[in-house]
Amino acid sequence: MSVLGESTGMGSGVQEQRTAPLAQGEVLPISSSGQSEASYEDIKQTRSILNSLFSGALAGAVAKTAVAPLDRTKIIFQVSSARFSAKEAYKLIYRTYLKDGLFSLWRGNSATMVRVIPYAAIQFCAHEQYKRLLGEYYGFQGGVLPPVPRLVAGSMAGTTAAMVTYPLDMVRARMAVTPKEMYSNIVHVFVRISREEGLKTVYRGFSPTILGVVPYAGLSFFTYETLKKLHAEHSGRSQPYSYERLAFGACAGLVSQSASYPLDVVRRRMQTAGVTGHTYGTILGTIKDIVSEEGVVRGLFKGLSMNWVKGPLAVGISFTTFDLTQILLRKLHQMGYTQ
Repeated sequence: MSVLGESTGMGSGVQEQRTAPLAQGEVLPISSSGQSEASYEDIKQTRSILNSLFSGALAGAVAKTAVAPLDRTKIIFQVSSARFSAKEAYKLIYRTYLKDGLFSLWRGNSATMVRVIPYAAIQFCAHEQYKRLLGEYYGFQGGVLPPVPRLVAGSMAGTTAAMVTYPLDMVRARMAVTPKEMYSNIVHVFVRISREEGLKTVYRGFSPTILGVVPYAGLSFFTYETLKKLHAEHSGRSQPYSYERLAFGACAGLVSQSASYPLDVVRRRMQTAGVTGHTYGTILGTIKDIVSEEGVVRGLFKGLSMNWVKGPLAVGISFTTFDLTQILLRKLHQMGYTQ
């Protein structure tokens, strides 16, 4: 009885406080439980996005710098009619080194970094967000998505990143296949292209890029996530070792790059048409010209063997760097080093 009386008294007291007029300068206290919970979720989500952006940017920079000489050599063969072989690729790298020095093998890497850092940051961050959204939709929050949503999340992430950063990819391709006297820096490429070929040229080759990114990014993320899932099921360890991550990433790179490689060749031909003397206009027209001049295998799959070295290495380094950076950032936050 006394408890009921106290409770009633407390309730009426609160009601009296709420109905009583506020004195001048007095602020009505607001219940903060719901707001604090929502605020915590917002902060947690923001931190997750920032961590993904930083980890993705670092992953892209490390991976692309590691394979830059092979990437530049591949592009040179892709945009020319010269026959590709491992021996010829080695000769090209060696001649470039003798003529222009060691660092010339990384020519165009500054443009690559300007493109790759935002591209990788956006792609990895978008992938985490698409995974979260699809997980909520399909009821797999915090778990591995089913196969189809897993493939869709990767494809959407790659498409998002490609749409935002494509002009930088075009500039990077131009710098990779031209002598250093032609373009002095990234800004100079944009200025000359807009003046001599028109501003719309910076999006030449965009269609094959998107068509290639959908299977490439989709299969890349799908393969890597699937291998990690199978590893966890068979090993009993939720987190693979670093060398296992590298192997999973290498497999992902091998599968995805092989599937999308012909469209990558078409994209490079269309991007560099202004400096190679060709007039590639459409995807089908470009494919027809390449096949008629060089054949299917030697034309559309030129340089693929080099990509089987470069691609798995780059993708493996990229996925491993991203995962390990994410783990490190989470540990630093748990230890109180980050806010």
